[in-house]
Amino acid sequence: MVAPILAGVAVAAAAYAGKYGIEAWQAFKARPPRPKLRKFYEGGFQAAMTRREAALILGVRESVAAEKVKEAHRRVMVANHPDAGGSHYLASKINEAKDMMLGKSERSGYPF
Repeated sequence: MVAPILAGVAVAAAAYAGKYGIEAWQAFKARPPRPKLRKFYEGGFQAAMTRREAALILGVRESVAAEKVKEAHRRVMVANHPDAGGSHYLASKINEAKDMMLGKSERSGYPF
């Protein structure tokens, strides 16, 4: 009498496991594609910042809208901010790149 009940429980467990496996597989296939790892610019900074170097630092094209530059600056700055353990030198280069891309002159209106 116990054998048929045990067989029924085993079949039910297998059915639930199969259902869970199918749902997990469908969720796995439906997930958004992960971006490929980007290749970073190898080399140091140039003596005078150029527009090309500024675009490489921010990860944008040389001819991009101001909003995209600000968004890229924020994204890069969050990752390299000195208050979060980043380098002061890198933060200054990131800010310089943003100023270059936005067309601001060097420290215009800066009192110090």
